[in-house]
Amino acid sequence: MPEYRRILLDGAATQVRREGAELVSADGRVVGVEDAVHLPPSEPSKIIAVHLNHRSRVEEFMTSLPPAPTYFHKPTSALNGHKGAIVRPERCKYLNYEGEVAIVIGRTARNISPQEAGDYIAGYTVGNDYGLHDFRDTDAGSMLRVKGSDTLCPLGPGLVTDWDFRGKRLRTYVNGEVAQDGSTDEMEWDMHYLVADIARTITLYPGDVLLSGTPANSRPVQPGDVVEVEVEGLGTLRNHVVQGPAPIRDDCGAQPTESEEVISTAFGGDWEFRGVRPPKR
Repeated sequence: MPEYRRILLDGAATQVRREGAELVSADGRVVGVEDAVHLPPSEPSKIIAVHLNHRSRVEEFMTSLPPAPTYFHKPTSALNGHKGAIVRPERCKYLNYEGEVAIVIGRTARNISPQEAGDYIAGYTVGNDYGLHDFRDTDAGSMLRVKGSDTLCPLGPGLVTDWDFRGKRLRTYVNGEVAQDGSTDEMEWDMHYLVADIARTITLYPGDVLLSGTPANSRPVQPGDVVEVEVEGLGTLRNHVVQGPAPIRDDCGAQPTESEEVISTAFGGDWEFRGVRPPKR
């Protein structure tokens, strides 16, 4: 399956093709895969993410799926690349990983059927839909700061074309230990359905990204942690968490909170602990 990446090559953003352990540009320049500075593999005009899609995640939250998928938006300023730093702002505690498959649009799509949607997809990449749950009490509807803060949308390492999304394993590792283990077969709505659903009312342009949902066991990570998302056939997206250099300002806007809603969501919907939460987790 062909794989394309965007890297910094001689100071410029350049698309390259992976050939084994090397990345080769159209003009023949070569850089090693491990030596490259990676950029997100596409330049989207918008990033759209589905709320719930994997059945294991639904069961974890002890809820049920709506009759159709619901979505939120991540601004393009949240984009990050393979090996990039994920910034947890000072005064925040509940930064969660969410390993996912990301769909990348290849052709302008509007009012298409699920059966046609595959013709409008350029390929797929690995995503990590990080969430800063400290802002969940105020942004639960929009998820803007929860999911859209700077650096919280790493994608990569490359864009893989001709990839069949069916029956693929998805795993997230934190410091080398398995944290999430799921499959695309547990998705209620597949990739083609999601693209067609959004394109009913929102025009999708080449490079746009749709995040397709995460399996169970999203949990908070700390500065110093290394998080890897591995998707069968797409490779491994690796990032590390760092402490932000400046605290969230307290002279304007909603402040980080630590309510039962925040904590229960961060730890996987453990609603049975409401009001009787053990002092240590």
